[in-house]
Amino acid sequence: MRGLILAVAASVLVAAPPARAQAPPLHDEALQILTGLVKIDTSNPPGNEIQAARYVKEILDREGIPSEIVESAPGRASLVARLKGSGARKPLLLMGHLDVVGVERSRWTVDPFAAVVKDGHLYGRGAEDDKGMDAANLAVFLKLSRDKTPLDRDVILLAEAGEEGTSQFGIDFLVEKHWEKIACEYALNEGGTFHQVGGKVQYTGVQTTEKVPRGLDLRARGQSGHGSVPRLDNPITHLAAAVAKVGAWQPPMRLNETTREFFARLATISPPDEARLYTHLEDPAVQERLRAQRPLYNSMLRTSVVPTIVKGGFRENVIPAEAEATLDVRALPDEDIDQLVATLVRLIDDPAVTVTRRTEGQRRPAAPPSSIKSEMFAALERAQKRVFPEAISIPLMQTGATDGAQLRAKGVQVYGIAIPADDDDYARMHGNDERISVDALGRFSDYLYAAVVDVAARK
Repeated sequence: MRGLILAVAASVLVAAPPARAQAPPLHDEALQILTGLVKIDTSNPPGNEIQAARYVKEILDREGIPSEIVESAPGRASLVARLKGSGARKPLLLMGHLDVVGVERSRWTVDPFAAVVKDGHLYGRGAEDDKGMDAANLAVFLKLSRDKTPLDRDVILLAEAGEEGTSQFGIDFLVEKHWEKIACEYALNEGGTFHQVGGKVQYTGVQTTEKVPRGLDLRARGQSGHGSVPRLDNPITHLAAAVAKVGAWQPPMRLNETTREFFARLATISPPDEARLYTHLEDPAVQERLRAQRPLYNSMLRTSVVPTIVKGGFRENVIPAEAEATLDVRALPDEDIDQLVATLVRLIDDPAVTVTRRTEGQRRPAAPPSSIKSEMFAALERAQKRVFPEAISIPLMQTGATDGAQLRAKGVQVYGIAIPADDDDYARMHGNDERISVDALGRFSDYLYAAVVDVAARK
């Protein structure tokens, strides 16, 4: 997923249950599908998702389930399939993306596209992000079809292109050109998490909203000259001071429905000293402690502004005429970006430095959060109680970004969920030796199936 899929707070995974003599059929099918998907290199760029889309289509064809491959550009393809319901309720969309980020093969201990299974894990690029989700979605979709489950709403399967930074080839194209194929009331997508403390699953985080990427540029201009002659208008000096001010500052805390409920529920299952933090968020001392010790939680409290790139100069002995920095801004959904820019201009307080909005990579729209009082959220809570009874469900605001944003902007209630993974597994996502627990994939498939049947099957 683009951005940090919640490099997630602390440890994130469920303790493995006792070994089974034989995995349930749903578990086996999800693993088999994932194995095939990982073996197809869909690194973006260039994507070439059509190969994975054809693989999914062949599986559906064997089952007699109609599907369609939609190309937005040569090789950039998404697949859509539908199980028809009675139409009594609006459709449910199961979505995942087929593209993956690139690899540094020399840093992998296994072939990143061989889908090697060892030590209870399947290794391969995309195993966690996001082909595991695709595999579970398809396995559940096939079970619904084979069981001839009576449905009150259509269940739509979407395996999409372009999530990793090129949404114009995937969700943007589908929303703009083929909305009728994916229009729905609810959607289940990537973006959630499982949080474990001391070997016990503490909560399942269901993403109901997400921050919005709204990058900014800082530019300092001055007179170029010889490096042996110091100048007061040296752009690098002015830029450095501006970056330091921005890096030390953070916007004020502002809770929304999701984050208010997140911290309220988190307090009920936390040790007393931590619970006090989550019930006293207005205290500046608490905010500083979270900033230092719980940076993810701190980011959930506010719009974040983080300097990430600095450029300036080309020779040691030349003062450049210009220097620039990039700010990674992850805005709360209702943030006024123009007002934020004005605030930064006042903070920097230097006429030599300008603050401008970036346009590249800013396609994610802002949208209201999905409701925590909906039928879908309730179904996810019930599924969690069935499959992960030791945990509770908590609504989550993703600090990264997903393709759910484009659907929420169309009025869809989107909920991000996740295959369980521990700290080590999450650290490998977008990194080397990406992997997923085979058992976690199976339990997640059970969780997904329970939620889908709950919300879509005929009552």
